Amino acid sequence: MYVKLCGLRTGEQVEVAVTAGADAVGFVFAQSVRRIEPAAARALVREVPSSVLTVGVFAGMPPEEVRRVALESGVGAIQLHGAYDKQAFADLADTGLRLLRAVALTPDTDVTVGAFGEDMLLLDSPDAGSGRRWDLSTLTARPEGHWLLAGGLGPDNVAEAIAEARPWGVDVSSGIESTRGVKDLGRMRAFVAAARSA
Repeated sequence: MYVKLCGLRTGEQVEVAVTAGADAVGFVFAQSVRRIEPAAARALVREVPSSVLTVGVFAGMPPEEVRRVALESGVGAIQLHGAYDKQAFADLADTGLRLLRAVALTPDTDVTVGAFGEDMLLLDSPDAGSGRRWDLSTLTARPEGHWLLAGGLGPDNVAEAIAEARPWGVDVSSGIESTRGVKDLGRMRAFVAAARSA
């Protein structure tokens, strides 16, 4: 089970994520309580071993700005969250960075991994970052390949969600926080352990 911990902002959080066994760590550049400046993210990215993917999370930012921030921060992947079209992914394909497409599931969502040229697909809650679960029974056509389940997951329910949705991986942000935007190191460790045991 591939595990991504998102919204990290301190060296201690990055260290705990890595030692707990996370496969990927996310840094939020979109408007959010979890937002981090590119220079601060770059300092953290340097501390992450090459075996762990570093992901920059973007929403509502034009591709040229995404490119600038991603390269400035030194992340290994770009996550485009929300209403980005295929052209946006094409515009970033030459960066050499891995691409993630993060979307909420609607009747019109293309759940084919790679449909927009992305390396991974992330299916999230309609209210991303809210910590609210979404109805997994609406996922009638399960994606194949590298796709991550997100939205309202935490240490107490991730195993159940994995059993129901059977994703390739899981992503969490608010579910490993003590208060909104503040990561809880114990919950971070517990989430990775619970996901791995599922």
